[in-house]
Amino acid sequence: MSTGPRSNSTASVSTASSGGSTVWPISSATDPRAALAPAERQRHTELIRQSHERCAALGLMRIEQPDYTPLLKGDLNMAIERNQRLLTHATPVMELLFDQIVDTQSMIVLTDCQGTILHALGDDEFLGRASKVALAPGVNWSEQSKGTNGMGTTLFSEAPTLVHADEHFMHANGFLTCSASPIFDPRGNILGVLDVTSDHRAYHRHTMGLVRMSARMIENHWLTEDFRSSLRLHFHPRPDFIGSLLEGIAVLNPEGRFLGANRSALDLLDLQGSTLRMRSLASVFGVTVNALADHFRSPLADPMKLDLPSGRSVYVEARFGWARLHTLRQAGSADALTVAVEAPLVQSPGQNPLEDPAGERPPGDPERATGPHSLRELRTGDPQMDTVIDKVQRILDRDITLLLLGEKGTGKELLARAFHHDSTRAAKPFVPVDCASIPQTLLEAELLGYADSTQADALHEKTAGPPHKAPSGRVGRIVQAHGGTLFLNEIGDLPLPLQARLLRVLRDRCVYPLGADQPVPVDIAVVAATDRNLREMIERGEFREDLYYRLNGLVVRLPPLRERIDLLAIAQRMLKRESPRHPPALGAGVVELFQAYHWPGNLRQLGSVLRTAVAMAENDAQITEAHLSDDLLEETRGLLPPYAPVAALAAPAQPAALPQAAGRQAPRRAAEPGGAGSGQGSGAAITRPLEEVELEMIRQAVEAAGGNISMASKRLGISRNTIYRKLRWKQS
Repeated sequence: MSTGPRSNSTASVSTASSGGSTVWPISSATDPRAALAPAERQRHTELIRQSHERCAALGLMRIEQPDYTPLLKGDLNMAIERNQRLLTHATPVMELLFDQIVDTQSMIVLTDCQGTILHALGDDEFLGRASKVALAPGVNWSEQSKGTNGMGTTLFSEAPTLVHADEHFMHANGFLTCSASPIFDPRGNILGVLDVTSDHRAYHRHTMGLVRMSARMIENHWLTEDFRSSLRLHFHPRPDFIGSLLEGIAVLNPEGRFLGANRSALDLLDLQGSTLRMRSLASVFGVTVNALADHFRSPLADPMKLDLPSGRSVYVEARFGWARLHTLRQAGSADALTVAVEAPLVQSPGQNPLEDPAGERPPGDPERATGPHSLRELRTGDPQMDTVIDKVQRILDRDITLLLLGEKGTGKELLARAFHHDSTRAAKPFVPVDCASIPQTLLEAELLGYADSTQADALHEKTAGPPHKAPSGRVGRIVQAHGGTLFLNEIGDLPLPLQARLLRVLRDRCVYPLGADQPVPVDIAVVAATDRNLREMIERGEFREDLYYRLNGLVVRLPPLRERIDLLAIAQRMLKRESPRHPPALGAGVVELFQAYHWPGNLRQLGSVLRTAVAMAENDAQITEAHLSDDLLEETRGLLPPYAPVAALAAPAQPAALPQAAGRQAPRRAAEPGGAGSGQGSGAAITRPLEEVELEMIRQAVEAAGGNISMASKRLGISRNTIYRKLRWKQS
């Protein structure tokens, strides 16, 4: 039997065994070890060497026929029953993983913590070859039984392990390459191993990464189910990674003591699980439970930036799993929460953890309509946004899908949440799904959910409505939104196969979770959003036309910040949110700079700039340029003064009459020769009709901008719509 390539080597791995020293060449073309850095390769070599020594000490022989005796059927059934929960979480993940490696001469294997194979699936041809070495359910693949191999060595090392070709202790397994990763529960106990085994000649360098991510997905689902009623912190050094498989998740009790964490959290905190469980929230993140609750009182709160003891900064989102928090009280040196003893309910995304759900007030209640997250709150003086809000209000509770277009950071999710808040669905969940941040290989399971194939029949028994928790499975985001609103952000990034599934959901209002035979009916309002041009994507075959027409019940485009005339009003609201008691004012120089800047990051960038400025200003009553970051100042330095439409700007009778929204002033501009007033006396300019002066000013600005309406509107300090209206152009 082949034991791996031995030619064209560029390096070698040497391992001692009972038979002496074995040297394996490494081919840069075919050997996965060739991609390892020197330090990693050395660690890998040492791991294999130690494993071979253990196998020799156990009395195993490299050339002997391994024990292929499987468990008796009754014993296998007992093992499966003991590990039913692991199988429930792992099976759909294995199916997703198999979709990525199909037709690669590979198979996927799940073992329990003893090394017994519980489940396997793979290419038919390779399964036949694997059966010759008993890679099948019921067979034990621990090191004691099969020598060095991916699953058994991973169980011993409790770390992801690659075993390639004749690194296997027993020669019979030398045609295999194993990529294995352990699966841990939130307390650090090993549950089993997820492994991809392939022909050693067909190994792909991305396989180990897929295995590790899949194992972490299983762990995260396990953790979420274990601590559904606890406070969970989701964190990462990059805020856009929150919600992805790379995020850290730590769970705490009401007193702020850690109960468990996923591996990403332990890696980010550089702590062992046992050590973390001895620590408090304040000692690790430098914040109290009270402070978290205060910050995340608003469902639209941004992630908190916190500093770890190591000096590393992370962004944190807190999700409260308690049904209702009645009071917060100080208990000695640690914060404690007094929690009502009720049936735990997972907090829906966006629900205020310290208040009753907004929907407990009747839909027509005026207090709810003017609440802090209503559509009315989004009116800050910009006529374009007022038009958008007017349109959205007309379709409230009309079962019309809303499609939001606009650049990143223009407030699409804010509008979607306000739309949900003002509807009769406000008492039900608002469930956001970011189609761009969830890996495509995992998005289907996250969106549709899954059920254990052996218990899928139980899904259809609850025909009165979708279950809050699918039996032995995971509720998908669509079902979580039952009765409420599903927000599909970045819908343009949805893979084509999932577009077909989503179209069926929107058409039939039923979801087929992965592994289920019966549909789950859902009642949802749908809001979708994207910054991409869906029509162009349709022409390129990247987006389904039928799905587009299903989504565009009402299509509204949110204007970018540079086209809005309410920038100062928005900034004042953001400052009040950052510093509720004593919000600082914006200095004149900062106002001028803000009005001249083009804000590529829109509202999100403005909020970040102001948050930093408030921190830099500390107790100062006014924000000046000294409180702004250097990169913003450098970027705006060339903008002031970029352009002056007319020399007559110095004359108060003309520029002062330009229509401006309250709170927004036209930026100061340097006078240029050749403007509307050039060649005329001031008296002549003053006697011209105001409309004529305005029109001349706009025409010159557009000409100077080469016909670029956006640039002209920025220079004039008015909106694009105003320019179109004044020039009697039709906006295409």
